[in-house]
Amino acid sequence: MLTGNALKAALRPLYRGLCRAYTNARFTPSQHAERMKSAWNQRARENAWHFIATGKTDWSEEEFFASGERTVSEHILTDIENICQGKSPDRMRVLEIGSGAGRITRALARTFGEVHAVDVSGEMVRRARASLRDCLNVHLYENNGMDLSVIPELPFDFAFSYLVFQHIPSYAVIEGYVREAGRLLRPGGLFKFQVRGNTADESKADDTWVGFAFSDECARAMAGECGFEARYQAGAGSQDFWLWFFKKQ
Repeated sequence: MLTGNALKAALRPLYRGLCRAYTNARFTPSQHAERMKSAWNQRARENAWHFIATGKTDWSEEEFFASGERTVSEHILTDIENICQGKSPDRMRVLEIGSGAGRITRALARTFGEVHAVDVSGEMVRRARASLRDCLNVHLYENNGMDLSVIPELPFDFAFSYLVFQHIPSYAVIEGYVREAGRLLRPGGLFKFQVRGNTADESKADDTWVGFAFSDECARAMAGECGFEARYQAGAGSQDFWLWFFKKQ
């Protein structure tokens, strides 16, 4: 008979499954999306840059966008082989999910030929358009919080998302975004993104800050369901759980 920590470990997957079922049953994906849109519009009005990057409450514009450059340097420029697959970056069309006020978008635009960036918050998109008005290769969109139907049906070479899905409490909504990224990516293209991996800390159904937590098994299952190969992962069990999903040929 299992006891103590062994029993807890055995029951944890069941508990997570029940939490997921409860979250999805309490709110439909459209209700989740409306809650996220309202919450992030309010955060944008209060202190957009802080809620995007919580390391500071009083970012200067220079510091804020420099932090986006660091993100691209750490997570994209170090991974060019997987991302570009022999193609020149200035000839690539990329998709960013959860662009916020354009912190990472500006850095992406300096690396890639064409950037399409989407966010659920109209207030965030308005700020991004003001800050990136001179970035002629950037296209910004406000979406409905559930899918990427607002994005033109163009072949994308690479998709990226960071510090976004960690705030979405609905597995169904996150899965929908992953499926949509797969619809837009060319065969073999990479969707590199970060989710919350600390599964010991469950989110609540009505939360718009602490999102759904993925185990390695859950992430791999989602990849298969959405037409991807989960080729690499890093940081399982931590706040920054990185996933490399390659669209199946």
